[in-house]
Amino acid sequence: MTKHKQTIKRRDFLKRTAGVSAGAVAFPYIVPSSALGLSGAVAPSNRITVGCIGTGGMGSGNMSGFLGRRDAQVVAVCDVDSVHREEARNNVNTRYGNEDCAAYNDFRELLARDDIDAVSMATPDHWHGVICVMAAQAGKDIYGEKPLAYNIAEGRAIVNAVQRYGRVWQTGSWQRSQDHFRFGCELVRNGRIGKVHTVKVGLPNTNSIREGSTAPSDPPEGFDYDMWLGPAPYAPYCEARCHWNFRWISDYAGGQLTDWTGHHIDIAHWGMDTELSAPRVIEGSGRWPLATNGLFDTVEHYTFTCEYREGFTMIVSGLLPGGTRFEGENGWVYVTRGHIDAEPKSLLNEVIGAEEIHLYESSNHIGNFLDCVKTRATTITPVDVAHHSAMVGHLGIIAMKLERKLRFNPGSESFIHDSEADRMLSRPMREPWSV
Repeated sequence: MTKHKQTIKRRDFLKRTAGVSAGAVAFPYIVPSSALGLSGAVAPSNRITVGCIGTGGMGSGNMSGFLGRRDAQVVAVCDVDSVHREEARNNVNTRYGNEDCAAYNDFRELLARDDIDAVSMATPDHWHGVICVMAAQAGKDIYGEKPLAYNIAEGRAIVNAVQRYGRVWQTGSWQRSQDHFRFGCELVRNGRIGKVHTVKVGLPNTNSIREGSTAPSDPPEGFDYDMWLGPAPYAPYCEARCHWNFRWISDYAGGQLTDWTGHHIDIAHWGMDTELSAPRVIEGSGRWPLATNGLFDTVEHYTFTCEYREGFTMIVSGLLPGGTRFEGENGWVYVTRGHIDAEPKSLLNEVIGAEEIHLYESSNHIGNFLDCVKTRATTITPVDVAHHSAMVGHLGIIAMKLERKLRFNPGSESFIHDSEADRMLSRPMREPWSV
């Protein structure tokens, strides 16, 4: 694949990223299409080469999605945990019937390879900003997990880098590639329930903590804990801190709230045609469980209200049924995973006319990304859209922490006459990391 003209050269990239060993770079053997076990020949020159950064949990699932595509070839994996890393490499080699997949502990070595077109990024949230900005600088198209970033400032840095370097971005907000979510949003967009006054977004509520010791100890062999911490503040290793449980620790993520903003809030924005907008007034409350366990401290039992300049109110809560409910003057539409409902029920049999609004259609989220890498078209969930859906969760957390109504300027992405709240839009990064 041809790189964008603004892509920085490999030599310059290596100079700008300390500690990268160019000698570690290996170049892939071309895999015949017959070895992919998929029908339909795809010329090697037309396959998109992919490197996977973060291969545990969601990263492993996304990698499997790329392995199932005959127009893509996974050539490298990266993870700071050798167990995840070697399992991923073995899965890739088994799929292709060779031993050519490269494996890295340091994502910068993967990004330095000129032969990689795109990366799949699925790391803890606190790493998203650094990795994705550097991936854009290195000329890689990016399939990035939600939420877009750890905070609003880092999300803006990702948006700016992707746009500056002309990269294709797809967010893992795969609900957009499901027919019933699109249909529900088309009903709303085409006025079937009249003017919408309220959108209710139900998200998972309490932290889903997996058991593990909270006592400080040495990291297990093969786990680069310092690299796992990366830009986050230093904290001693303990078994309960890493991998799955990172999401319930505010140094690394925002709990169920920010984990799910890229799904149901994304759908809310899609239906309301506010994908590039944000609330201007935010207030609410939640429970912060720090006092009870000392480690897992992301918000639970939360409810906050957002007022939009477009004239509707969004209520986001862990106490509502999961999904997105649009309430209008003539009825309602509710969509969630595997289900759509409406009042009146006749709406479910509506046909969207040829002259009405038809939303972007995708039947395969990874396939849509790969198609757009080839054509340089915009994906179904581009970077600026992801930024604004994640923004709602970040704003809700700030308002709940400060326990007061906040006023926000979506244009400047800053609060109005509120320096205390503005300081919570970003945080310093641990050296040597920055965006």
